[in-house]
This record gives sequence, C-alpha cells and structure tokens, in this order.
Amino acid sequence: MDFGGGDEIRFERAGALGIVTLTRPKALNALTHRMVKALALALSEWEADPNVATVVLKAEGRAFCAGGDIMDVYRARQTGAPAFQFFADEYRLNAHISRFSKPYVSLIDGIVMGGGVGISCHGSHRVMTENAQFAMPEVGIGFFPDVGGSHLLPDLGESFGMYLGLTGARIRYGDALWSGIATHTTKAELLPGLLERMAAMDEPEAALREVFSPARRETEPEVLRAIGRHFSKPTLSAVMESLRRSATDGDAFAEQTLATVATKSPTSLAVTFQSITRGSRRSMDDCMRMEYRILRRMLDGHDLYEGIRCALVDKGDKPRWRPDSLDDVSDADVEAHFAPLDEGE
Repeated sequence: MDFGGGDEIRFERAGALGIVTLTRPKALNALTHRMVKALALALSEWEADPNVATVVLKAEGRAFCAGGDIMDVYRARQTGAPAFQFFADEYRLNAHISRFSKPYVSLIDGIVMGGGVGISCHGSHRVMTENAQFAMPEVGIGFFPDVGGSHLLPDLGESFGMYLGLTGARIRYGDALWSGIATHTTKAELLPGLLERMAAMDEPEAALREVFSPARRETEPEVLRAIGRHFSKPTLSAVMESLRRSATDGDAFAEQTLATVATKSPTSLAVTFQSITRGSRRSMDDCMRMEYRILRRMLDGHDLYEGIRCALVDKGDKPRWRPDSLDDVSDADVEAHFAPLDEGE
C-alpha cells in the first residue's frame, strides 16, 4: 500500500490490522515531513475502513523513533524558510492519534523520543519491551517537549513528567509502565507472535494480555519522593531553590540534577515549565495550539539552532545560549512564546 511515504515508511494489511512500519533504521527512524503526511493519510483512510479494526505502529532496527529529523529544521533555517509546515502537519497528526476512534497499538522496541513519542504515546495502547528507552530531551537543544508533551507529561503523577521535561532524563520500560506512559510491557521476542494474534482478532486486548510481562519500576522510592518534593513547586525558581538547598546539604540526587539542568537552554527550561503547567488544564487540541505558538517563536529565535549546531553540526561544541542564565530570562520573554499568532493559528 502506498500513501506517499516512499521508502521511509511502509503500510500493509494483515487480517483486521493496518500495519505501519517505520523504515529508516540508519537514521533511527527519525520522522521526515513525507513520513508525517503519509501516516496522516493512512490513518484517515483506515479510520473510515470497516475492514480495519486496529492500527499497529512498529519500526525496523534498534530504535523505534528517535524524534523528528532536526537537521531538516536546521537546513530550512539556512535557506530562509523555517520549517513551520512540517510542525503544523506533525501536530495535527498527533492530535488525530489522540482521538483516533479505533485501537492504535504502538510496539515500542528501542529508543522513543520527541517526534516518536508524538506518533505513539497518544494512542490507545503503548507496548514497550525491555529494549525501550523513553525521553523528551528537547531542552538540551534549545527546544521544548512538544508533539503533545504538554498534554502527556502532566498526567504522569508525582511531578514525574515535570522532572522528565526539565532534565531530559531517559527512563526504561518499567518506569514507563508505572508512570502511565506505557499501557503494557512485554519481551521483544514475543512481538512477532503478538502481531499474528492481533491480526486474527477484532480488538487487541486478549492478545496483549497473553504476552504481558510485568516490569518493575527502576527509579528507587527515595528518588521518586525527591522528584515529587522538588518538581512540584509552583515556579521554576522555587524548583531550582529547592534543589540548591538539598545540594548544599550533600544530597547526591539534587547535585546531579542541578548539574544536568545547568547544561540546558535557560529559555527552554522556563518555557517548558510553563507549557507543562498550563497543559495540565487543557485538552490535547488546546495543548497542540499552545505548542504551535511556542514553536513559531522558537523557530524565529536563537537557541534551537544553536542547540542543533552543537549536537549535530559542530559536535562537542558547548552551546552559547541567549540568555545564558535563568536569572536573565524575564517573565515577558516567556509569556511572548504563548501569545496568539498574528496569522497561522
């Protein structure tokens, strides 16, 4: 089946399943605009097709999807045509997945970050194997947890989502299950049989129960309590002050977390805190509108391109953020990211 994705994404039918496979393993299945448009078209057709009961999303190679292809974003800026349309189409796709009327099963066997989270974790069933690693590391490249991160992260409880968003920390399948990011965990070796079982069924629940393999939470209870204590504060400055006080008392978690946060874009940290806070009170569609406003401002700014440059172009170079201190990020600077757009809403 061809929905215009070329050799980057494959579409198949097997029994009652519509199967989507990401096929850019050498690029860690990073999303391109062509992949986004093809998936959106397939979902619209399959949602209306009575012969498709369930959609399954999977990937080739060792990564499920490491995010959007950010080098495309970097190159677009250099040509004088910032990548507004890619993100607009991607965000519409994320919103469609969140309200997709049929079971949408993501088989996450490997790294899932950024854009990969957007096409998987808003679906009805998120199945992770022992190889899965989840992260929203965008603050490290001068960006923010988009693709519905403002809707997903507030729901994790105990301020775990705020911690993930501000630090970019990676977690494995046990933490993903217990925080609610994953709905099921299983062993990678069982995925082929799971796919066969689901193809013969009208709904995936029975097959998922058969392969369910409980995973314990990896983050220790005392660390979870520390996360809840520090990251539940009402302002970002209060979060930082709480961490500093504990670090002064010799708390290893607080020291390590402060060191991690210190490497991130100050503007990204401030905007991320506000997006997660505000997202807790908004619908998915409203979160996506909010995120698009932020995205437009960041595409016109400095830190995103500086972060990409240091991560992928001049690898190892230390980013020169503007501003380079949280103290220099004003409330007005942050609020400007959330203001309505003059056009393109």
